Amino acid sequence: MVTRNLSAAEKRAAVRIGAARARLIRNLLHNVFGVDQLRDGQRAVIDSVLEGRDTLAIMPTGSGKSLCYQIPASIFKGTTIVVSPLISLMKDQLEKLEEIGIGAAQLNSSLSREEELDALDSIRNNLSNIVFCTPERLATPEFLEVLKDTEISLLVIDEAHCISQWGHDFRPAYLEIGAARRALDNPPVLALTATATPDVIDDIGRQLGTRMHVVNTGIYRSNLHYRVIQITNPAEKTAEALRLVRETVGVGIIYAATVKAAEEMYHALQEAGESVALYHGRLPARERKENQDLFMNGERRVMVATNAFGMGIDKSDTRFVIHLQVPANLEAYYQESGRAGRDGADAECTLLYFQDDKRLQQFFLVKHYPSAHELRAVYDAVVPLVPCQAGVIADALPDMADSKLKVCLKLLKDGKLLRQNRKLDYLLTNKDPSAVIFDQLSAIYQHKQERDREALEQMVGYAQSGYCRWKLMLDYFNDASAELEHCGCCDNCVSPPSVQVEEGEAVLFEPPPEPSVPPAPVIAVGSQVKVPKFDIGTVLSVAGDQITIEFPENTTKTFMAEFVQPV
Repeated sequence: MVTRNLSAAEKRAAVRIGAARARLIRNLLHNVFGVDQLRDGQRAVIDSVLEGRDTLAIMPTGSGKSLCYQIPASIFKGTTIVVSPLISLMKDQLEKLEEIGIGAAQLNSSLSREEELDALDSIRNNLSNIVFCTPERLATPEFLEVLKDTEISLLVIDEAHCISQWGHDFRPAYLEIGAARRALDNPPVLALTATATPDVIDDIGRQLGTRMHVVNTGIYRSNLHYRVIQITNPAEKTAEALRLVRETVGVGIIYAATVKAAEEMYHALQEAGESVALYHGRLPARERKENQDLFMNGERRVMVATNAFGMGIDKSDTRFVIHLQVPANLEAYYQESGRAGRDGADAECTLLYFQDDKRLQQFFLVKHYPSAHELRAVYDAVVPLVPCQAGVIADALPDMADSKLKVCLKLLKDGKLLRQNRKLDYLLTNKDPSAVIFDQLSAIYQHKQERDREALEQMVGYAQSGYCRWKLMLDYFNDASAELEHCGCCDNCVSPPSVQVEEGEAVLFEPPPEPSVPPAPVIAVGSQVKVPKFDIGTVLSVAGDQITIEFPENTTKTFMAEFVQPV
């Protein structure tokens, strides 16, 4: 690439443009948004967007990401589309924007038909500077047709890590955003997230079909004090959680990896007389909303929840977050523990580490990966239906989870077996659907499985380490912005886990070795096997330590090899 130095006149012009932009932003901050000044990193993101660059902003939770698109949306002539999975957050943002005179609309499943038609009319008549929608809604042909007749000045993707298959909270609905953007003639994009590893950063750009300008303000938050408590049995874990709740002042969240663990902890706290609420995905929607409101309004001091209580939860005075089980990776742990201390005051983030919990996360990992057999089943279902929408395909495969179907369709598109037109109908290509192709596509997710295993091992390494907790997380995210070696406030910095030996040298804490697990027997495709709590079935495929089995009535399930025994 040949570079050219700017002339003196060009430099003066750039200075004038920069000064004019600064005055405009300052006026908007004071006169419209009622803000005195931008926070660290916000100006760099806003400048990048106003210069027309596709931008990925990595900013800590609570750092004011919304202003990074609200300011440009107030300057641009067209409409800004904000894609978010958080319907409750849309409503809050909509109300705040309308209060300060900025036209806004939302489209999601919470609207009545009349409200939806009003929102669409507002968009058609260019009355909405900012339009909020879910990724599912953005992908619908009807909504895209409306947007095609609208000048789209900016496409904002909130919680952008959800678009990456390498991200901790990968959501298949986000896979449709890239195709939707292309259908809208590729408007400039602003992707927002609190965390992203280098792999996730690369994948976000790949999924959106663009090279992103990255603005990374760093993840370090000095007010969060991390610690790990080693646990030897489940009863000790419950007792330790009760002790922490009693000894900590203020409100807090306790995260459990399963519904059963959440309910057991909830009942233990109730019996101990604590003010507690419960939240998980199996509760009725109304009960979840009531319990969330009780916690957010301060009527309950502690929320016990699975990770269903997640994105969009912003109770700034949360003083502690406790994890009852080790999460799947450090991204998930940082996001969930980072819900503490958003008001800037000190907060405690505690992980209760019990070695057996690692196997629970290993079991969860199995459910995420499509086998060659499942890919073939999706392709065979599509063949007689084309051209067809994803919903029609889902109806033809009622036993397949919607999330896995979306992943299968994306892989079949990546493998050039399927394509989509501008209406997002699925169509067949001329490529030969040989068995080798399905094996190759499935192998892509075997690679992801290995990466997820590595991420889990790094999470376990964090729990067992004697080094600074913050330093470990910063290294994981490849974040050198804090220039930190010791935070001075985590358990390992305050009380290093060392013992004295004769020479006076410090020896770092060495955790006891994990109990050895006997190797699983070799299982062949086509053989008869049994799994505890399931019937005898036939092995359809073996990939690494994952075995896909067909049971009577043509149901298929995938298990870790250690749970499968030959008949």
